[in-house]
Amino acid sequence: MQYYTSPFNKEVELKFPEKITIYDTTLRDGEQTPGVCLDKDEKLEIAKKLDEFRIHQIEVGFPIVSKHEKESVTNIAHEGLNADIICLSRTKKEDIDAALDCDVDGVITFIGASDLHLEHKMHISRQEALNTCMNSIEYAKDHGLYVAFSAEDATRTDLDFLKRVYKKAEGYGADRVHIADTTGAITPQGMTFLVKELKKEVKTDIALHCHNDFGLAVSNSIAGLLAGANYVSTTVNGIGERAGNASLEELVMALKLLYGKDLGFKIKIIKELSELVSNATGLDVPYNKPVVGKNIFRHESGIHVDAVIEEPLTYEPYLPELVGQKRQLVLGKHSGCRAVKAKLDDCGYSVTKDQLCKIVKKVKEKREEGQYINDDVFKDIIRDIDKPFEL
Repeated sequence: MQYYTSPFNKEVELKFPEKITIYDTTLRDGEQTPGVCLDKDEKLEIAKKLDEFRIHQIEVGFPIVSKHEKESVTNIAHEGLNADIICLSRTKKEDIDAALDCDVDGVITFIGASDLHLEHKMHISRQEALNTCMNSIEYAKDHGLYVAFSAEDATRTDLDFLKRVYKKAEGYGADRVHIADTTGAITPQGMTFLVKELKKEVKTDIALHCHNDFGLAVSNSIAGLLAGANYVSTTVNGIGERAGNASLEELVMALKLLYGKDLGFKIKIIKELSELVSNATGLDVPYNKPVVGKNIFRHESGIHVDAVIEEPLTYEPYLPELVGQKRQLVLGKHSGCRAVKAKLDDCGYSVTKDQLCKIVKKVKEKREEGQYINDDVFKDIIRDIDKPFEL
């Protein structure tokens, strides 16, 4: 077996949309992480790796921002990738013209929809917002673009007004509408309610853009899909504004292994993709980050190591090779004889039982003194014990 998840997952009847599309926004929202600025080559390399991963759509940037950004978006659009290439634009003619200049497949055009945004950011009325949105959608459609309309701060917007905005967008030809949980302030239950309410009146596709301010971005995305949304945004490593966005690797693996929804992605390169984005952005991946973190398949506890050596799935829900990771047995204060013996075998040493016990004791002592037991330290410990026989 390559994975073993809870059998109780299948006891609840769940229904996902027949087709789910993931649009990745690492190159747009991910780059909005404070301190991150990608050059054209880095953006192109990430886009190509996302395409190799078989991502459906890539939101590659915000062309109106700068000449450099516009050139970067154009470069990716002209690369001939299999993924659809889309970009962000405000509900302004000049933004959509910039997108057209880049030769992208489509745009996500957005406006703040909550009263909070309309009053304190946009300084316009609800009706003025409606007029602005519809004009931009109509203009983009008239010029042959695929158009996604996003209501920023949708999860804090008056429901009747939100329905009105989306129905208007639909009427003007929007290909899909986005629920932007801009501050990550909705619960999975709230998302379920919202999507179901919208689907009563909105017939076009619904997309989800979830932020992670309360650590619920992936959960909210899954809840929204189960409620009937069929597009969802992600970023590699979950990077983005503030606490980031729904993590591509977490969402994909949860859908595949926990919910049985395989979207056809090349999951063996998830680790490569994660490292590429981490290196380009300068943002370290937390050691305990699900799927791609350094510690996800590392084991130290003697009880755990004993079991993992015999059957990895005792303490792993899936094998590391599935996502391009490798298992590591780490030596420390919790290590037992079996873990140390495995490490000795890897290093090419054969020892007596008495020598093994002495080495285990020394490993524990060294770690509690503050030394990390890397290969050099381990070999020093071996040399301090009665000389073992080399294999």
